Amino acid sequence: MPEELGIALVELERDKVEEAVKSKAEKGESPIQILEECRRGMIIVGERFQRGDYYLAELMLAAEILNGVTAILEPYMANVRPSESLGKMVLATPKGDIHDLGKNIFASLLKAHGFEVHDLGVDVDPSLIVAKATEVRPDFIGLSVLITPTFASMKQTADMLEEAGLRSQSKLMIGGGVTTPAVRDYVGADFQTLDATEGVDYCIKVKKGR
Repeated sequence: MPEELGIALVELERDKVEEAVKSKAEKGESPIQILEECRRGMIIVGERFQRGDYYLAELMLAAEILNGVTAILEPYMANVRPSESLGKMVLATPKGDIHDLGKNIFASLLKAHGFEVHDLGVDVDPSLIVAKATEVRPDFIGLSVLITPTFASMKQTADMLEEAGLRSQSKLMIGGGVTTPAVRDYVGADFQTLDATEGVDYCIKVKKGR
């Protein structure tokens, strides 16, 4: 169960969330821990959406609140990041999907841990993901989805990365509430998770050679 901050996020209480984040950050609490509380709240937001208790409007509001949280924490995250980038990530919600809650929290956690994140946004065509991967040569490419029709888009992205000779240079990660190990195998990804923290841990382990 999330703590007070997470509960305020679940209830979509923007002012309470922002006040709690500012208070915690000013008292010296780790930005990573604050984001973790938000992540636990976002899990419940996602569950309410899946059950039909929340609709797209509530999901979009939660995303706006989370964006506000990351904006507040940005100066504090700059103080705890390593001086050198731990690795590069190209991140996107693929073509056909406009949901970005999971992607945004994952991006924030990656940045807090010292990764360089190139977030392409939502409804991103596979060709744009390949173009960005060609440009920045990332260590990781992350695809986040919340609806099943985007599985084909993820597969197309993986195939195009292979055709461009980029697939072997990056770890391809997929995540989101509808992904499973079977979807990972269909796409040809290296890693699948429903948990943003687990995804960050995977990136750290890969970079540290564990």
